[in-house]
Amino acid sequence: MPRKRKIPKKIPENREERVRMTLEKQQYGFAGEHSACKICSYTKKSIKDEDICYKEKFYGIRCHLCCQMTPIMVCNNRCIFCWRDTSAHTSIKVKCKLDEPKKIIDDCIKMQKRLLSGLGGYGGTNIKKWKDSFSPKHFAISLTGEPTLYPKLNELIKEIHKRGCTSFLVTNGLMPQVIKKLEQPTQLYVSVDAPNEKLFRKIDNSLLKDGWQRLMKTLKLLPELAKKNKKARNTLRFTIIKGLNDRYPEQWAEIIKISKPMFVEVKAYMWVGYSRQRMKIEHMPRHPEIVAFAKKICKYSEYKIIDDKKESRVVLLMKKDRKDRIMKFD
Repeated sequence: MPRKRKIPKKIPENREERVRMTLEKQQYGFAGEHSACKICSYTKKSIKDEDICYKEKFYGIRCHLCCQMTPIMVCNNRCIFCWRDTSAHTSIKVKCKLDEPKKIIDDCIKMQKRLLSGLGGYGGTNIKKWKDSFSPKHFAISLTGEPTLYPKLNELIKEIHKRGCTSFLVTNGLMPQVIKKLEQPTQLYVSVDAPNEKLFRKIDNSLLKDGWQRLMKTLKLLPELAKKNKKARNTLRFTIIKGLNDRYPEQWAEIIKISKPMFVEVKAYMWVGYSRQRMKIEHMPRHPEIVAFAKKICKYSEYKIIDDKKESRVVLLMKKDRKDRIMKFD
């Protein structure tokens, strides 16, 4: 009997619907009007007992219990190294009707379960981890878009904490007025992609003319937030692009001096997703190159290399290796 031909889905005329269809092909799970979650490759690897991500190695965040999500799918930057389609969701504000934080979290948990359901039939799956993964304990608010553009981010973080879960917020730092009043997440990441304004304009390609000044305000704010909350865990993430921003180690060190974070991650740009249309594979540093550049930064700083993960091409810097950097979870 001849096989039936698979009829391709009709391509929507509406641009937003086309973007949504593309993201669904990339295994995004939509949660409401403007939120989504996506299963991290390391979540799958952890469930199959193959590997763990550097966040588990550095901080104790258990991969199989992590929900990678976003409360909003627009961003005010168009970073050239971003693996997303920056032409699809770039904006300085949210224009759609807003979902409530509780609904976003509930829908993300449901979608997490749905996206992971197929692993139950894989022979190498750790069944206990797989079942536990349906009830995530760690929410990585870092999937796509800039979360500080979601007007109810404060309530979202409070809702996560109310459920006894941890929150890991990644921001580009361009909304200091939001960050200043924010419910302190378990760990706050500020992405810093350039050591000076000239490179910032070239790499981050921000929609905001005063983007660099906004980022500086956020960095200067971090020590103040740490004083207010002794449990605050602030992190700088330096994304290093070979041949572009792998220079001026003294300027990178100055950024550390200004912000006084608990952690600094020096991480390689990865040649994946839509970034391959803007960058070359030669822009992706090898792990030894990241280690070498991190050492250069350390020469101008009080921070030193504490840990690293070769597979992720990332190095962790701290002033000293504190015992509490590996968090304990129930």
